[in-house]
Amino acid sequence: MKIVKLEVIPFSLPLKSALAWGKHGQMAKAEHCLIRVQLENGVIGIAEAPPRPTIYGETVESMKAAIAFLGPRLTELEITDLAGIKYVLSGLPNNNCAKGALDMALWEARAAHLGQPLLDMLGGGSKTKLETSFILGIASREAMLTEAREVIEAGVRVLKVKVGRNTATDLEVIQSLRTEFGNMVKLYADSNETLEKQTAASALEQMQKAGLLYVEEPLPVRQIKARAELKRHMILPIIADDSCFTPADLERELDFDTFDILNIKTARNGFTDSLEMIGMAVVAGKGIMIGSQASTSLGIRHAAMLSSRAEVTHPSELAFFLKLEAEITTHSPKLEQGFLDLDQVIGIRLV
Repeated sequence: MKIVKLEVIPFSLPLKSALAWGKHGQMAKAEHCLIRVQLENGVIGIAEAPPRPTIYGETVESMKAAIAFLGPRLTELEITDLAGIKYVLSGLPNNNCAKGALDMALWEARAAHLGQPLLDMLGGGSKTKLETSFILGIASREAMLTEAREVIEAGVRVLKVKVGRNTATDLEVIQSLRTEFGNMVKLYADSNETLEKQTAASALEQMQKAGLLYVEEPLPVRQIKARAELKRHMILPIIADDSCFTPADLERELDFDTFDILNIKTARNGFTDSLEMIGMAVVAGKGIMIGSQASTSLGIRHAAMLSSRAEVTHPSELAFFLKLEAEITTHSPKLEQGFLDLDQVIGIRLV
């Protein structure tokens, strides 16, 4: 059964409040795309692609161009020609999220064509209750506390707190969160490469004393030796994200032993690379979580499928729908005491 058509459908959804991260990153709405694949028998596969110009260098327009470039090379290939599809996608470097969404849409179409549940094809379903984290962006202390109260009321029990613009302020916010919610809520930090190697160990020691579980990407990716040294101090478990965009990146990071937990994002890796990276991380004895790229419930549905695999050992970022003012799906999932029900998430469909 051949691939006959690829489409890019842009859409925009406002956020309840701006999401800020790192030194300068900020977004007030989700300017995303749907990538749609059609087979010659009419079967459709669809996935969400989130452009992130300041992270991956992708825009809505670049995604249109990427799919336009790949389209003629993919059409007329059989949907089951995995080697041929991989060869075509590898011929366009970078363009992570455009190719990741295309890969997931192809998986959806392949599963429908073969009459197999996508969840089964991905090896998911080992867990039916998925521990879920919410990304708490940088804002004023009171704004962060207010948002934390709202999402905890909605069922969140793990907060990924964005930090890195002011260490003293970050610690005040973390302490306020710990004081208000106690042990009911797990906390960890995402530095987005903002710390300095001379003071990173001290900053992590303060985070550890404040009760954080782990920290994501404390140092710039380019500082490989410094990151490996920081990991050797074993102050807090370190999560790899920005340093592991691709399986090739992961191979490098494993060689230098720079992290403890791998954050795999289906939004930039698709399913094919995500599965390869899970295998690599398991062999290396690393923990695994599945991340979000500020996805709608459609993107969360795909991330949840991998989150349900047995190898995923840490809370996954499946709660961004709580920050959206609107949705493109039939419904948003509900959290219960920090967990999402897999069957509920799998049932999500486009409006």
